[in-house]
Amino acid sequence: MAKLCSTNPTPVKTRLILCTILSTVSILATLVSSAAANNVSYDRRSLIINGQRKLLISASIHYPRSVPAMWPGLVQTAKEGGVDVIETYVFWNGHELSPDNYYFGGRYDLVKFVKIVQQAGMYMILRIGPFVAAEWNFGGVPVWLHYVPGTVFRTDNEPFKHYMQKFVAFIVDLMKQEKLFSSQGGPIILAQVENEYGDMERNYGDGGKRYALWAANMAVSLNTGVPWIMCQQYDAPDPVINTCNSFYCDQFTPNSPNKPKMWTENWPGWFKTFGGRDPHRPPEDVAYAVARFFQKGGSLQNYYMYHGGTNFGRTSGGPFITTSYDYDAPIDEYGLPRLPKWAHLKDLHRAIKLCEHALLNSEPNLLSLGPLQEVDVYAEPSGACAAFIANMDDKNDKIVQFRNMSYHLPAWSVSILPDCKNVVFNTAKVGSQTSKVEMVQENLQPSSASVDGDIKGLQWEIFVEKAGIWGEADLVRNGFVDHINTTKDTSDYLWYTTSFHVGEDEEFLRDGNQPILIVESKGHAVHAFVNQKLQASASGNDSVSSFKLQSPISLKAGNNEIALLSMTVGLQNGGPFYDSVGAGLTSVQISGFNNGPKDLSIVNWTYRIGLEGEHQGIYKADGLSSVKWISTSEPPKEQPLTWYKAIVNAPPGDEPIGIDMIHMGKGLAWLNGEEIGRYWPRKSSIHDEYHVPRSWFKPSGNILVVFEEKGGDPTEIRFSRRKTTGFCAIVSEDHPTFKPESLDQDGTQDYKNNVIVQLKCPINTRVSTVKFASFGTPSGTCGSYTTGDCHDPSSISVVEKVCLNKNKCTVELTEESFNKGLCPGTIKKLAVEAVCS
Repeated sequence: MAKLCSTNPTPVKTRLILCTILSTVSILATLVSSAAANNVSYDRRSLIINGQRKLLISASIHYPRSVPAMWPGLVQTAKEGGVDVIETYVFWNGHELSPDNYYFGGRYDLVKFVKIVQQAGMYMILRIGPFVAAEWNFGGVPVWLHYVPGTVFRTDNEPFKHYMQKFVAFIVDLMKQEKLFSSQGGPIILAQVENEYGDMERNYGDGGKRYALWAANMAVSLNTGVPWIMCQQYDAPDPVINTCNSFYCDQFTPNSPNKPKMWTENWPGWFKTFGGRDPHRPPEDVAYAVARFFQKGGSLQNYYMYHGGTNFGRTSGGPFITTSYDYDAPIDEYGLPRLPKWAHLKDLHRAIKLCEHALLNSEPNLLSLGPLQEVDVYAEPSGACAAFIANMDDKNDKIVQFRNMSYHLPAWSVSILPDCKNVVFNTAKVGSQTSKVEMVQENLQPSSASVDGDIKGLQWEIFVEKAGIWGEADLVRNGFVDHINTTKDTSDYLWYTTSFHVGEDEEFLRDGNQPILIVESKGHAVHAFVNQKLQASASGNDSVSSFKLQSPISLKAGNNEIALLSMTVGLQNGGPFYDSVGAGLTSVQISGFNNGPKDLSIVNWTYRIGLEGEHQGIYKADGLSSVKWISTSEPPKEQPLTWYKAIVNAPPGDEPIGIDMIHMGKGLAWLNGEEIGRYWPRKSSIHDEYHVPRSWFKPSGNILVVFEEKGGDPTEIRFSRRKTTGFCAIVSEDHPTFKPESLDQDGTQDYKNNVIVQLKCPINTRVSTVKFASFGTPSGTCGSYTTGDCHDPSSISVVEKVCLNKNKCTVELTEESFNKGLCPGTIKKLAVEAVCS
């Protein structure tokens, strides 16, 4: 068509008409083709889509852990990273808010998310579950289901199976109505039922085995037209495929020789808990695990997570899982590629794809090259050949011989040879840049301005909760009720209050010794108030939810009131019989009385669910005026049980936004009625940021509401812009010299390329300064490179010539660029650090 439309002899008008017709036909043909049904089946080697075996790279992106405005960018960034498939769970408790009361709006618009994947030309794996675990509140199962009489989760239990089947069928029907299964021309090529049940099954006895078989058969009966999978389900019955979840799955074998080897969760990092350390998994190790999986016959690998995102609101489970679900993933919580991890894996994916045909259409030949060194060779009768050479020694580099050639293998690495000769990628050699990312802080700016344009000071409004029972009590009981069974997770908070008399003859009233309050709880946290004053706080942790509080308290002669604010920090998200795990107080005593400890566990307690501000919805537009706010330019600091409200501007620019709560204690935050989530800073940190999507901001008049439990300084709250300010890179002469993009159109490969480093600033910025460059033997890490004994003094000028004032550039380690005669016999490196602005 392009040739016809550019042919000169055809009259212009005729040519335009012909081109318009042909263009329309072409577009229609493309639409028909994209909507054409794809037959998905499998054999022992891989999924088969329309008769073609497929080697697939998948990425987990959970739709409710970001916002719709971010979805297209996240999916596109995954595609640019060499990903074929997007994977997501379906979050039951976000969709069925009460029986038959369904919600699919906002962050829970599942159909919109799937269609964005489809529009990107990618496949999808839909992990319906509907139990998902996923560090999600209650494992994704609605809390209301626990209170349906006779229900026991995840076993051969009729109420649970009834509601589970109803929801799974509802989701399948919804996908069918929108023609989203591959069998209908949609992107969904696999569906999952249940999740990681294999290790739980034995805890439920025979009921567990019956349930697993029932779940598989129920799913298959829904006739999706695509295969079903069950991860970590060792007894998954045919035709359901069992899959692997782990840091490494190269040694995994399916439970049938007729099923392909699939890895549904490769963990590139880990989740984070309040008070826990930031998890990190090096990109070299992630790449090693992926390469080994495909070396050993794998055909589909999914990163869990590829973009972790954010546990907005009260969606995090655990308990004690943080609001951030960043996961050290290739795309960070804010939606930016994490470099070098994202780029290193992108190069890995392209290298593996070069081997696809040989991997899927020939049998491996395993050869030992040393005690911990081996190669798997995939050779086709046509002569095509691919090899993966692995060094499983995690401490020592090795030199091995393969097909009369010598190969240097760094410790714990895999070299990929798509022609069984030339190394195009080694998992331990990171040639991509590292981005320097900073959270640039901005003072909270008020939306109002005076006539002359000067910004007025930020005006705060406060509302202070009563410590104890506000309004009418919910119930009075002798002893303690379970926190979760009482709140049914409608709130994190439950007040336990009681009062008692202190006689004037108690010695502690005269001698200055304070009595000791001793509180024991199943979890998760508590604030103790005595006579309206906060006396102490305590909590469990992600390992042990239960805890014991012991603290001196001040009592007076006469009547004293104790108000204990019990808190949950996300419900259990998995484990045997996890739905029956409770929370709340189990014992309260006060020692130091003349006649011995006073046991308050057996007296009457009055209970109130939640906070007054929660009940009044004062964080939402329609509830803001339901309480009397007090206006002030200097809000009180270190005051517990206080709601703060301010009208603020959005930070300038278009970078992602966080809110820094390091100077606050513990609580919840909202912007324009959207719940940012729980905050609970670690005082050892310099900053403690929480993601606030830009799409939540209005041009002006943004309402920030914060509820502080313990006491903090709201004047120190800051917005931050997540900004890439520069980059670093270090490559050596022994990096693979072939880049997959050098593959010619005719399929030939040019292996003579010099080693290069590709550098790039964020969009709309350029390299403004080259802070460091050294060709020779530099050492150190990003931000702290130093020159070695061997250094080419022209290094900075070479890099500046290529990169200065450019958005992106490529530096080659060539004779023409650098003095390669330096330090003979030494493998030389190039290290670069630059600033983008």
